[in-house]
Order: sequence, then structure tokens, then C-alpha cells
Amino acid sequence: MTDIKFCGLKTGQDVAAAEAAGARWTGFIFFEKSPRHTGPALAGELAHLAKSSETVAVTVNPDDDLLARIRDAMHPDWIQLHGSEPPQRVVQARAYAKRGIIKALPVSEAADLEAAKPYDRVADMLLFDAKPPRGADRPGGLGVGYDYGLLKSLQISVPWLLSGGLDANNVSAAVAAAGASAVDVSSGIESAPGVKDAAKMKAFAAALAV
Repeated sequence: MTDIKFCGLKTGQDVAAAEAAGARWTGFIFFEKSPRHTGPALAGELAHLAKSSETVAVTVNPDDDLLARIRDAMHPDWIQLHGSEPPQRVVQARAYAKRGIIKALPVSEAADLEAAKPYDRVADMLLFDAKPPRGADRPGGLGVGYDYGLLKSLQISVPWLLSGGLDANNVSAAVAAAGASAVDVSSGIESAPGVKDAAKMKAFAAALAV
């Protein structure tokens, strides 16, 4: 069974659909340039609705004030650091999460995997995403994939998630190519930027159950 993180949820219906599709993690994004952005207050309401999934607060180079507001509003199981945070910042941020830290790292070629080594056993989980396109104003692959097979050679001791350009049509092959046991998806389960589609969530999960 491949564990799924449905990310960028913005409504109670999103949370219900994600959990109905079997999400292990439900993710809420704190980054104003993203169409999936939620503030602490809304994320707190949504996290309260998550009954069977672990909640993830997705941040980009957050300061302590934002982490404290997220902690107080939603008490996240996990905090995801999706910026350029160094290993020491991972250690500091752990105080704001109940379970631990997911550190996201960008990938486009085999050499990029070297960046994972300083975070191994520092972060509690890693997430490998596509590098953003040149000129992008936010991190992440923005719905673009990469050679998932690059991750087959990973030698790390902590759990990790495959992310970047995944949808119901390619996720099964991507998991097989990467050797992944967990995946993260956001734009691949949307009908429009920031608008989640319950049918696409269901199809995504079904593709992994084959």
C-alpha cells in the first residue's frame, strides 16, 4: 500500500474527500503566492475536521512567529519546510510540530540527490519535488514532472515521499520507477488551480491500489 499525502486543501469538502480516498496525510499550505494558500485560522478549522489523517502545515522559509501561529491554530502533526531551510532550521522547527518535520528538496538530475545527505536523520521525513521552472515565484515543480527513476538510487535512512507532476495517469508508473512507498499530490487532483476535485482524488488513490 502506497501512502498518500493530498496537499493544498482549502475547504471542509476537500478534507472529507481526501480522507474518503484514504489519505494518510492532509496538507495545508501557508504561502501567499500559492493559489492553495490558507492562513492559520482557516487551517485550524480544516485540521479540526481531519479525523483519520495526519495534518501537515506546508511552509516556505517560515519565521518563528509564523510557526507559532500555525502551532497555536492547528497543532499540526507535521511541519513541511519547502524552502531553502538549512539543517539547523529543521531542528529548530521541530518544536512546533507534534510528530516531526518533512523537508522538501528539489530534483532535476542525479547530482541533486546529494543535497539530501545533510538532512538524513535531521529531518523526520524527506520529500522530493521537481525543481521549479526558471523564473518561477514559488517553490515546487508547479505540476511538472521529472525522471522519477533518479530516486531509485537513494541511500537515506528516513522515510521519503515522491512528489512533482503526479496524477492518476502516471502515479503508478512513477512509484514503480522511483521505488517510492509514499506520494504527495496537489495540482494533479484539481479541476483548476487551488480547486480540488473529489473524483480525481478517488481516481488517484485507485490508481495506486491496482
